[in-house]
Amino acid sequence: PRCDDTAFDLLLTAARHPPAPWVQATREQCADIEARIGRWPFAATVLCQILRLTEHLPFEDGLVAESLAYSTLLGGSEFKRWLAAQDAEPSVSSRDLVRFEREANHVTLTLNNPGANNAMTAAMRDALHEGLRAVLDDPTAPTVSLRAEGKCFSSGGEIAEFGTATDLAEAHIIRTVRSCAALIRALGDRIDVHFDGAAIGSGLEVSAAAARRTASPQAWFQLPELQMGLIPGAGGTASVSRAIGRHRAAWMVLSGKRVSAAHALDWGLVQAVRA
Repeated sequence: PRCDDTAFDLLLTAARHPPAPWVQATREQCADIEARIGRWPFAATVLCQILRLTEHLPFEDGLVAESLAYSTLLGGSEFKRWLAAQDAEPSVSSRDLVRFEREANHVTLTLNNPGANNAMTAAMRDALHEGLRAVLDDPTAPTVSLRAEGKCFSSGGEIAEFGTATDLAEAHIIRTVRSCAALIRALGDRIDVHFDGAAIGSGLEVSAAAARRTASPQAWFQLPELQMGLIPGAGGTASVSRAIGRHRAAWMVLSGKRVSAAHALDWGLVQAVRA
């Protein structure tokens, strides 16, 4: 039906292959989303507020707004409830977390911890930030490709690191000053990313800031933060929403469902699917 989509945060329909910003969903899927919102109402509300806000902000300002909201939820009861049920062990890190290779005027950055599914630990984030910063500072302006070693592009944030920040204001400053999404966005058309396997949470959020995005047929995408009492915190409310629109970005978080490569292509999350 015709409607003013600005009045809504999520638009669901039983119609097949609906146009943006609608999302196809069954009655059971609608009920599941309603139940998830009921279980994590604070995170769901903040998500929709931030998506509405960042829609009208420059990309970098959207990252700041997202981080402030993320720190707010880190101090909230929903995240504390999730954290109390966790008992994760830190993953084993490889020595060279992000491989930096240059040939002529092209740089390839490779997430290089396949044994831990390329989890986006603080150390990997810092290594990626360093590589991206080096490219941006290079006066020869090389082009860049972002890839990942192994069968998983990135499983997202390291579970064992969640909740370890004792100063939420400091955590906000670190997220914004060390934002890989901001650097990728700044590279513009000079960077491309290729997804193969799972791209979850921050693994998707950071990379979705790239102007050129492709995926293998086996790739899939997911934003699971709601069940942690959180929203995307690595730039996803700015990067993913700009790729597919805020309504469909809200669906990804509120439903927690996986998006296939074919679906991602249809929505514009990637521009091509190839091996």
